[in-house]
Parts: sequence; C-alpha cells; structure tokens
Amino acid sequence: MSDQISILEKDSAKKALLSFLESFHTMSSELRSAISSSTYLQKANKKDILLDIHEVQKSLFFIVKGLVRTYYLDSFGRDATSWLLFEGDVAISVYSFFSQKRSFEVLEAVEDTSFLVLSHEKLMQLYQQFPEFNYIGRILTENYYIKAEEKANELRVFSATERYQHLIQKYPNIIARVPLGMISSYLGITQSTLSRIRSKKPN
Repeated sequence: MSDQISILEKDSAKKALLSFLESFHTMSSELRSAISSSTYLQKANKKDILLDIHEVQKSLFFIVKGLVRTYYLDSFGRDATSWLLFEGDVAISVYSFFSQKRSFEVLEAVEDTSFLVLSHEKLMQLYQQFPEFNYIGRILTENYYIKAEEKANELRVFSATERYQHLIQKYPNIIARVPLGMISSYLGITQSTLSRIRSKKPN
C-alpha cells in the first residue's frame, strides 16, 4: 500500500464522498463533519490485495480513483470475477463486512487505486448517532441488492453477446482498463467466446 497522500488529495476525496452520500439525502453539517473525521484516504498499487479469503473485512472502501475487482475461487481453484468496481463504487464483501465473519471473496486493485476507508465500528457509531444516515445506508443497501439482482438476471436470461453489449454501454472504456480474462469471467463466458463476440461487426 502506498502512503504518499497530499492534503489536497484528502480534501478532494472527502468532498467526493460527501457529494455522493448527499445525492441520496441531505445531511446536516454535523453528520458531514463526523463522516469526514471518521474516514481516511489510502492508496493501493495495482494487484494489491485489499481483502483476502478467510480475512474479516473490518472497513469498507469508497473508491475515489481506480478500479477494484471482487473474485472467489471455484471448485477447480480458478478465480471467478464477481464484481468490477469503479470510481464512486463501494468495494465491500457484503457478507464479511456486515457479519464480521471470514470472507470467501478477495478484493484486488486492478489499477493503482485510491479509496476512503470507513471502519465497521465507525459506521455503526454514525448510524447510532445520526438517524438520517440510517436512511442513506438503507438506500445504498437497496441499490446493491438491485445491482446484484440485475447481474443475476443477466446471467440467467441474456445471451453472452447481450451481456457484453450491456457492459460496454455501461462502461465504454472498460476494455482499456480491465484485462479480457477478468471481463470474460465477470460475464460468465470463456475468453475465446468473448474474443468471438468482439470480432463481430455491429449490424
């Protein structure tokens, strides 16, 4: 992990987080101040592991700049990408963080990444102290489950080509940022299938 962080970077990151949270609900100046003082900026180099299998996720990570993927190991010991997380996303193993039990997932930086860290303990304190923050937390949780359901439905219903097209529409520059092997794993297809899809000319 890199520790070279300027005051300007810290201030900019915290403003980005507060703006993101306030898009869901207006926050009092006291809550804004409490969130700012409860978080700190951290950097990770490409391929750094933010959370490993069997570790307990003690803090969540709000991505300011960069890219994180979540993956697990299948029955053959191969890693399978479950989430690709970009700027403005929260990198979290939901099961591990909220249960405070060992994770079955890995969080890995795909690029050099900077993120704000908020501990589980601090989050619980903020929930207890500020009722409006519970509302924001509820909306964020609902959004996560909606995204999870959308992804599950795409895997069940959409063709491989449709899944790829939807991903490109959502993240137009993803090919430049994410290795094809990770993308194919995320889409639930082989890399050769992904290559065939990409080689086809659009109608």
